[in-house]
Order: sequence, then structure tokens, then C-alpha cells
Amino acid sequence: MKIITWNCNMAFRNKAQYILALSPDIIVVPECEHPDKIIFPKKFRQPTDKLWFGKNQHKGLGVFSFCDFRFNVLDIHNENFRMIVPIAVTGGPFDFNLFAIWANNPADPDGHYVTQTWKALNHYDCLLSGKPAILIGDFNSNTIWDKKHPRADHSGVVKFLEAKDIHSTYHKHHHQIQGKEKHPTQYMYRHKDKPYHLDYCFMSSVFCNKLVSVEIGKYRKWAKYSDHTPLIVEFGF
Repeated sequence: MKIITWNCNMAFRNKAQYILALSPDIIVVPECEHPDKIIFPKKFRQPTDKLWFGKNQHKGLGVFSFCDFRFNVLDIHNENFRMIVPIAVTGGPFDFNLFAIWANNPADPDGHYVTQTWKALNHYDCLLSGKPAILIGDFNSNTIWDKKHPRADHSGVVKFLEAKDIHSTYHKHHHQIQGKEKHPTQYMYRHKDKPYHLDYCFMSSVFCNKLVSVEIGKYRKWAKYSDHTPLIVEFGF
């Protein structure tokens, strides 16, 4: 199974071909326009299921399946966390809960980036034990900014998930430390000298033995399309 997240910086319809060329089974796409606006190139697999969330038809959160996996938004979904969505994934070799994430809610006075993730995880606490879970997307956060969010920082999110035996695929596979990542996933204003690691895929420990690879797209290839590069995670099933 290959799952990819990529903040496409809008106009996904013009860029989808570059992600589809990677043969994903699931893609989570922050800043994605409504699927009705997208025509996927016929030479690639077509979506077998899709979800979209947002109020702006040009800039929401898209989730697409290109295999037997099917999606259902769980009833516990809280609209206050409209861009952090719990989804039951069924139809494949196993069932799991997928949290599609674009931590971005300017309407929340408490904070619209990492605070959103922190509040959502506490709300969805009951879903983070038992059935395997994958949390993936643009978290818009990093440990380097912890002091800016004393109530709910990135390190707190990581510790909360680790207590549930849920770990970052990138950090586990590449033996990296939070806040000292060697591979950026975002370049502010597409400037190579302004790199940050903001996109993550966290997995329940049951997936650990099946983790095959974790790749991050190269700046020279992806900067022409977005200020983010794809995070590509492959499991051996």
C-alpha cells in the first residue's frame, strides 16, 4: 500500500498527473479544489472513492482512493475540526482509521495550526486505540515553534500520539529527531533557503513491521508546482 500526502498549493487539476505517476493507493491533498473541477488523466488509474472538505471550492482537503479501499466519515467527526477528518477505511486487506489532516482554521481564536491538531486528537482520543490508525497530511507545525504554542505545541502532539503507540513514519524510518529533520517538506514562498518540515504520516505500531519506505519529494522537481513536496509512504501489503 502506498499512501501519499501533498499540499498542492491549489489547482490540483493541473498537477494531479505528477502524483498519479507515483501509483498511489491513497492520496491526501490539502489545498485541493472540489473534485467536480478535476478531470484525472485517462492514462492513470481513476479514483475509486473520494471525499472533499471545505467551504472554498478552490481550496479544501481532498482524499482519494485508487484501489479497493472505500471511505466513510465517522459519525464522531466534529465540524469544528473540519480539516482534521476521521475516516473509516474498508474494502482492502484490512480496515483502519485514517485521519486526513490540513491543520488550518483561521476562525479558531485559540490558534489555527497546531492547536487544531491538539484539540482534535483529544476529541478523537477513543479512535486512537484499538483499530489501527494512520494520521497524514499538512500539520503546519514543527517542534522548532513549540514556544509559540505553550498550551498545545508540536512536541505535545508527538508525545500524545506516542502514548498511543503511534509514531511518525519519517522519523522512524530515517532515524530522525523531531525538529532536526534533514528533509524539508515545505519551502516558504518556494524559496530553497527557507525549508521546513511540516507534513507528517503517523502510524499505529501494527504497521511498523510493514513499513517499506518513506520518501520526500525533491525541491528541484516539485517547487515548480507547490511550496510543499510530497510525503510518500509505502507499506508491504
